[in-house]
Amino acid sequence: MGFPVTYYCPHCEALLELEREGYLADKAVTPFPFEGWSYVSPDDSFEDEDGVDGVAFTCGDHGLLKDDEAGCGESFYLSFVKFENGREIDPRKPTEQVEIADDSQPSTPRGPRGPGGPSNSGFW
Repeated sequence: MGFPVTYYCPHCEALLELEREGYLADKAVTPFPFEGWSYVSPDDSFEDEDGVDGVAFTCGDHGLLKDDEAGCGESFYLSFVKFENGREIDPRKPTEQVEIADDSQPSTPRGPRGPGGPSNSGFW
């Protein structure tokens, strides 16, 4: 037995309605896909499917908009909670660490030393 669940488009805030099962494992609705998540169309089977991590929508397509709204035609994504080794994956966490510089480089750039202090050559 399914239930109607409403989601909003993050671009134009139009509401769409999608038939869902009783248990929801929704993580977020975003204007961009999460890195490493696999998305399917709302017409495809996605509830409890292996390898499906969310649903990709195009606002106004698939006849899902509520109240005869027009939609903006932009893509947005419903992402499900995802687990790896029994722990929830944080989609905001970078998948690889990037090192900008190593410790052997100077911490400040080399350049002129700047103006000296008062001298005895006497302007005053």
